Amino acid sequence: QVQLVESGGGLVQPGGSLRLSCAASGSIFSINAMGWYRQAPGKEREFVARISWSGANTYYANSVKGRFTISSDNAKNTVYLQMNSLKPEDTAVYFCTAHSRSGYDYWGQGTQVTVSS
Repeated sequence: QVQLVESGGGLVQPGGSLRLSCAASGSIFSINAMGWYRQAPGKEREFVARISWSGANTYYANSVKGRFTISSDNAKNTVYLQMNSLKPEDTAVYFCTAHSRSGYDYWGQGTQVTVSS
């Protein structure tokens, strides 16, 4: 079992920045990648970014490429999502996910990000 706890969400003005954190605990050895998804009201959950557990490989949705950066600190078992140049359409609940070597995905409880003036 892997437990994920997100933090760092909040209210920010358009053009502003936020950094989300996701701390993993439990069976860390089973993780081979971690990532972020988001779900806006009335919309389906969508992929945002993913990073291999080693940190060597990263992937981004086209909608956030160049604005968001995913990174990891293995010593702290934590993944970060730095979000810059935020837009109102980035408003959503952001979920951290951990992909295990067995193919199972673990999910955090989500953190709200609201971009509004």
